[in-house]
Amino acid sequence: MNPLKRQQIFTRLRAANPQPRTELKHSSPFELLIAVILSAQATDKGVNKVTPALFKAAPTPEAMAALGQAGITPYIKTIGLFNSKAKNIIATCEALVAEHHGEVPQTREALEALPGVGRKTANVVLNTAFGESTLAVDTHIFRVANRTGLAPGKTVRAVEDKLMRVVPAEFLRDAHHWLILHGRYVCKARVPACPECLIADLCEYRRKTRPK
Repeated sequence: MNPLKRQQIFTRLRAANPQPRTELKHSSPFELLIAVILSAQATDKGVNKVTPALFKAAPTPEAMAALGQAGITPYIKTIGLFNSKAKNIIATCEALVAEHHGEVPQTREALEALPGVGRKTANVVLNTAFGESTLAVDTHIFRVANRTGLAPGKTVRAVEDKLMRVVPAEFLRDAHHWLILHGRYVCKARVPACPECLIADLCEYRRKTRPK
């Protein structure tokens, strides 16, 4: 895909959604961090069902650490892999209290050192909580990048690295949100909604779905 097409794609995505936001409900960097940890192999909708009660009971790392694994589990038991997530969340909260004065760190190195926090989670927190121009490549973005020809790659990291190189600088901060929302609601896995897609004429996917 040539640079002009990429420029046009993001120009249209921005025009349709000038201020994109994550769909994970949160009111602080800490709440975002916990929500993102919970969202691994789960839907944002599912996470949003459990976090209001959890955050009301434990709005800070200190309060959540005090709950312990047994205390947090009832709040998140509808989320996939809840046992391992509960263990990681408590360990992360303990680390935040012990090593970061109860604050979410603002560097990739410190974030990725937290239990249960990988590169994707760190990228989401850095971008959404702290406004950095990072790209967290999930299944939706991986699919959109490959299917459209925007930034093809065989691995998540390869797609991330290419997107960081080819997305015009003016769009980089919000690209993560535009692409994930596009993949979630338009460029869907089984049957992409090509007839309703605002970038269909720019997309290089050869097997576009036709109008019914």
